[in-house]
Amino acid sequence: MTVATQAALRIDNLTVRFGGLVALDAVSLWVDPGEVVGVIGPNGAGKTTLFNVACGFVRPTTGSLEVRGTPQRRLRPHQLARLGIARTLQGLGLFPHITCLENVMVGADRHARAGFTTALLGLPRSDRDEAALRERSMAMLQELGVAEIAGRLPASLPYPLQKRVALARALVAEPEILLLDEPASGLSAAEMDDLAELIRGLRGRMAVMLVEHHMDLVMSVCDRIVVLDFGKVIATGTPAEVRADERVLAAYLGDEVDATDESMSEAPDA
Repeated sequence: MTVATQAALRIDNLTVRFGGLVALDAVSLWVDPGEVVGVIGPNGAGKTTLFNVACGFVRPTTGSLEVRGTPQRRLRPHQLARLGIARTLQGLGLFPHITCLENVMVGADRHARAGFTTALLGLPRSDRDEAALRERSMAMLQELGVAEIAGRLPASLPYPLQKRVALARALVAEPEILLLDEPASGLSAAEMDDLAELIRGLRGRMAVMLVEHHMDLVMSVCDRIVVLDFGKVIATGTPAEVRADERVLAAYLGDEVDATDESMSEAPDA
């Protein structure tokens, strides 16, 4: 990061302890505006804990988190939209009893004066906001190629389509920072290719932090990669630099490995 650039998201010297377990140990990283940064690591490396800190689900023991230069000392999940942050979760988090379109409208709520809850209740002054939210949300489903399922309930859809709806809900808010937690899980090779193309299209529009274990996806979409092992950062660099780093190869595959080995096509889950 250059001196003139203010990071969209910065984490400094972050430590998280759960009792006697150190889940993260003095972790530092940043994501610049418009940059896609991947966070990878073997099983138990601390990826999920790091994501949960960035989303406000876990409070760090020590260290700091800044959003566009402003410290966030008591970040909570409900504050993310106000800060221009959107996220997707491994568990999707879709509301089962409202349609896919209405799920996406929840994500667009930051753009409404009256709020989507007001719209659902039919309270005064909500009609114009609801129409705008509906139009914005339908356009996002269209952009992701799933407009035809707008009126269906999430549970009636295959898992990959549910993931598209969850991604649409995150993107419709036009966030400045997008946090993606295992977006490729459960996808076929063709669906993963589509996801990679979509993420590449986000580069330059928003900062993206991607926590993922599918190495082919990470290597193809990320500007930089941060590698965790046992809660520590062991490498940071471009995809080419990380692929050639012996510490990374050892963490994934064991010590006796050729540094030119390209079998890091897929690594264990966090």
